[in-house]
Amino acid sequence: MKIEDEIKSTIPLDISKKITLNILYTQNVITDNFNEILKPYDISGEQYNVLRILRGQKGNPANMCLIQERMLARTSNTTRLVDKLLLKNFVTRNVCPENRRKIEVQITQKGLDVLKELDPKVIAHDQLFSKKLNTEELEQLNYLLEKYRN
Repeated sequence: MKIEDEIKSTIPLDISKKITLNILYTQNVITDNFNEILKPYDISGEQYNVLRILRGQKGNPANMCLIQERMLARTSNTTRLVDKLLLKNFVTRNVCPENRRKIEVQITQKGLDVLKELDPKVIAHDQLFSKKLNTEELEQLNYLLEKYRN
């Protein structure tokens, strides 16, 4: 369905506005669908992102700066996200022995178990949207989005 139909626009939109609205609308559709997957686990997309970053550390701790650098939404309050994950026992937080001003965060086994359970659901979510395009179209879309963003 065209973006004008989705948002029930009664005025003609120029191509730049259509693209912006299409990207924002598509992001919301994907995010809403993804949030439904996360809801039973009582975590947000940002918290999921932190857990994925920490799992990628392969057992090594990460400081808040490293987590913030790798976040998809860099405006997120990393400390607040880690605090919420700490309350759920998905992460641990300790003072770095070499630099007491530095906080180190690690994913717990419980956090790893949640990610392991979520992995197939997240893959299915990604494929839900990707299956509508062939490989060449997916590569082209990815290329165009990167070009548009940069």
